[in-house]
Amino acid sequence: MKLEPVTLDERVESIDLMRGVALLGILLVNMLAFHSPFSYIDPYTWFDAAGDQTTYAFIDVFVQASFYPLFAMLFGYGLGMQFLRAESRNRPFAPMAVKRLAILLLFGILHAFLLWFGDILITYAIMGFLLIGMMRLDSKWLLTLGVIIYAVPQALLLLILFAAVAMDSSFYVGIQEVQNSVAAYGGGTYAEIFRQRFDDWMYSNNPLNYIVLIVTILPFTMVGAAAAKWRLIERTREMKKLWIGLAVGGFVIGLLLKLTPYLIDKNIAMTYLQDIFGGPLLAVSYAAAIALISQNLKAAKILRPLAKAGRMSLTTYITQSVIATTIFYSYGLGLYGQVSVLAGTLLALGIFVIQLIFAELWLTKFNQGPLEMLWRKITYGLNFTKTNNSDN
Repeated sequence: MKLEPVTLDERVESIDLMRGVALLGILLVNMLAFHSPFSYIDPYTWFDAAGDQTTYAFIDVFVQASFYPLFAMLFGYGLGMQFLRAESRNRPFAPMAVKRLAILLLFGILHAFLLWFGDILITYAIMGFLLIGMMRLDSKWLLTLGVIIYAVPQALLLLILFAAVAMDSSFYVGIQEVQNSVAAYGGGTYAEIFRQRFDDWMYSNNPLNYIVLIVTILPFTMVGAAAAKWRLIERTREMKKLWIGLAVGGFVIGLLLKLTPYLIDKNIAMTYLQDIFGGPLLAVSYAAAIALISQNLKAAKILRPLAKAGRMSLTTYITQSVIATTIFYSYGLGLYGQVSVLAGTLLALGIFVIQLIFAELWLTKFNQGPLEMLWRKITYGLNFTKTNNSDN
């Protein structure tokens, strides 16, 4: 039997499944910052309720820093598919891509400053603008440059951190910032919450941090775009040996790196090593495993609810913030700072189950999620509630 990739106009369900799995992982990690001042604490010593250390260790090793790289690579893959589709139809890619990314940037600004400081959409939009200018590069160049842009500065920064640890191995704990966060999010007015949210966003997105963020996220999108040009996901069955190698090799090496703080020492350098180099390798392993599993029709059918949540990824991502901040912030239930890691993790799983049910019900009537429909309608100025399924 001759194996051929799907056409450019077909929707690739395994990509949606990867997005769905990534959204679950992102929620599990984000939940730590939804209910606690996670940015300002030493996570290895801060959480002390029953089951917290075990739960945090699981998230730290298998989830933390593995699902945002996966989502970023899928973001680049999606842009790559849109570029190929535009090329096949002899249509300009950049003008419409810029418009779509500008609207995504607006979603991100509203999300970051009205809902939750941990927004990633602003960064994705900015990385998308940068990626547009590279889209005509050959796949090999995209991949090679992406690896260089990522590995070189990250390795240098890691060396600096190891030198710093030799003088002081303690984690930074911002007691005043912790107190401010608990006071604002747990019992403050909306204006106080807004002010704290802005301070927290600036803490993570100051100019120096943002340079690091660019050389972290942009390469993932470049790798994703290169993979799209090769159409690696669509050719999973044809390239099965490659995907198996990525799944096994990425998992073994990635897991060893992710375990370094627990096997050697829990300091900021080891944590950076596990996240920056171990996390992406696990991300590739997870993507490969999902791609391979998707080739099994029975498994794909069982996992279809996850794919449907991934199909409406913008809606799923934003509603996670809506639900979580309503639970933890003072304008809702006001439970900020009062929830253990274990309870927060179980709550995250419960929220995601509700999102799976919502996606299942919504997509029985519509082809896109509500925010995806709004995004598309603003972009094209037309009613696209009954659109085709090719917009990956």
